[in-house]
Formats: sequence, C-alpha cells, structure tokens
Amino acid sequence: MTPLEAALLGIVEGVTEFLPISSTGHLILGSALLGVADPDFTKTFEIVIQLGAILAVVVLYFKSFFDVEILKRLVIAFIPTGIIGLAFYGFVKMHLLGNEAVVLSALALGGVALIAFEYWHRESPEATADVRAISYKHALLIGLFQSIAIIPGVSRSAATILGGLWLGIKRVTIVEFSFLLAVPTMAAATGFDVVKNISLFSAGANMTALAIGFIVSFVVALFAIKWLLAFVRNHSFIPFGIYRILLAALFFLLVIY
Repeated sequence: MTPLEAALLGIVEGVTEFLPISSTGHLILGSALLGVADPDFTKTFEIVIQLGAILAVVVLYFKSFFDVEILKRLVIAFIPTGIIGLAFYGFVKMHLLGNEAVVLSALALGGVALIAFEYWHRESPEATADVRAISYKHALLIGLFQSIAIIPGVSRSAATILGGLWLGIKRVTIVEFSFLLAVPTMAAATGFDVVKNISLFSAGANMTALAIGFIVSFVVALFAIKWLLAFVRNHSFIPFGIYRILLAALFFLLVIY
C-alpha cells in the first residue's frame, strides 16, 4: 500500500466512521477502486485505522470517560457486540470483509431502512435526552443493534442510532452515545485483530502506511464528528439513506458489473 493510498483511505475512514453510511463498506469499496495490493494487510489496515477516528472521540469527549454513569452504560452496551463479534470474527474476516456484493447489498438495504424509518418515526416529547438517563435495558438493546454491524456495509453508527431512536432516545443523545460506544467497540476490534495478525506489521512499508492512515483519519474525524452533531439538530437521516442507495448503485456498475 502506497502512502497516497493510505492517506486517501484515512480520509475515507475519518469522514465515514461516525456517519450512518458504513466506514468499513467505504474502505472496502475504496480499496477495490484504488486497486490496492496485498488484500490480507488491507483487511487489517481497514480495521486498525479506525482507531485513529476513535481517538478523535476520546479527545472531544474526554470528560465523559470519567463519568461512572456513562461508563456503566457503555460497558453494558458493549457486551452483546463483544460476544457476537468474538464468536463470528473468523467467519466475517474470511467471507464478508472484502466481499463487494455483501457490502453493496448492505449499503442499499441500509439506505432503504434509513429512509423508511425516518418517514415512520416521530420523536416523543418524553424521549430520553441525557446519555446518563439511558436505561440499562436500553443500553443492552443498543448493543444488540450495534452487533448487526459485523456485516460490512451495515454501519455501526446507523445500527446504534436507529436502534436508539426506536427505543425512544432523542436524536442528538443517541448520536453522542453512538460516538462514545465506538471507543470500546473499535478498540477491542482493533486490539484483537492486531494480536491475530501481528505478522502483517513486520514490514516497514506496512507500518508507514498504517501510521499515515491513522493520523489522517484522526484529524478528519475531529471535523466529521462536529459536523454530524450540528447536522442532526435540524435534519433527518434521509439524505444519508439516499446517498447509500446511490453509492451502492454506482459501485455496482464500476466494481462488479
């Protein structure tokens, strides 16, 4: 992987990690479009550089990770994803990651789900407005929704946000909780993948590419997080749904057809 390819994929990761459009799906499709060589390293690169974007959450929400009430809800929400992710890690990495047909299908179906949900959903005046007020039951259910995102192209943020809205949590609140939940989720996924594939990081070129992707994704994610919070205060997720469907159709023509 060249430094330019690593930087471009870092930009893609930073922009898409927290938007409900699937960062993994974009990285897989971006790698295919760029014709990136060494597919084994690329699969690990696509997981590990997400840590750069996650670091942006730690920087922006530093104080939240010292709030015991928030931490308890994050731990509960992480449990389902941790168990399901560990159980299906081998299958996902072997058969789903890098599978453009799976990604495009998930992108398109997820786009339809976003649009349909927004037309159906009406936020209740009694909706939960504080991350600390999210019930433990709802935190667990949000974790179950998040686990659906082990399928590349689904989008972790889309799954958690739609799940939270359906459970009666205010839009901005569930978006912030989704940001926070990304930290233990992606840190665990990254750590586990590095341990399983440590041999792929022995080459200097690989480490250089990883460092570039990490730094670029971190910087870009700082701006993406702030933009999304401002956007959701006055807009629905329908534009993201439309984008997902159009992107799936475009890549179907370019990559598969």
